[in-house]
Amino acid sequence: MGSSRAKEQRATRRAKLEEMRRAEAARERRNRIITWTCSALVVVGVVGASWYFIDRTNKRDEAEAAAAAKPVAGEKSFKDLGRNHVTTPVDYKMSPAVGGDHNQAWMNCNGDVYDKEIGETNAVHSLEHGAVWVTYNDKAGDKDVKTLKDRVAKTPYTLMSPYADQSSPIMLSAWGKQLSVDSADDPRVGKFLDKYVQGVQTPEPGAACTGGTSA
Repeated sequence: MGSSRAKEQRATRRAKLEEMRRAEAARERRNRIITWTCSALVVVGVVGASWYFIDRTNKRDEAEAAAAAKPVAGEKSFKDLGRNHVTTPVDYKMSPAVGGDHNQAWMNCNGDVYDKEIGETNAVHSLEHGAVWVTYNDKAGDKDVKTLKDRVAKTPYTLMSPYADQSSPIMLSAWGKQLSVDSADDPRVGKFLDKYVQGVQTPEPGAACTGGTSA
């Protein structure tokens, strides 16, 4: 009798242990499924976020490229400009010149401000190096001239000088590009400088703006 009862108790314990093992196995399976699911969601989220940021970056780059390609309102463009070094004056087709044959010595253009007219063939060489040349005549207001001088002095790859024989009070010239404005406060001044100082139009990007001539 006692032996039979002991057998029943052992069987009951074995059944409980088996039930506990099945329950533990079921929990482990659920935990694995949850872990796999969470990992998959994380991977999907990371991939989705990556594509989102890549797409945003591409769209931003495309927008910046489009903005860079868009001309500044009112600017003029000139093509087929010679690049030979010469020692004689050049009869340029525009005033001031925006490119063409030029003197082998460039005007220093590391934010250099000149109070007298400078050699045009030397300034054209500076444009070839990626500089923007700011010029003005006697129609420009004193305040505008002061504002531009201060700005040029703080901007590498620029130079400024008076230029009597020009059609507008203030003109900005880069290689093959030119803009006329009446005031230093014109927002196009900043746009032109931002776009064409060492811009894509530069025939010799990175060439020196120091070590040239200042006379």
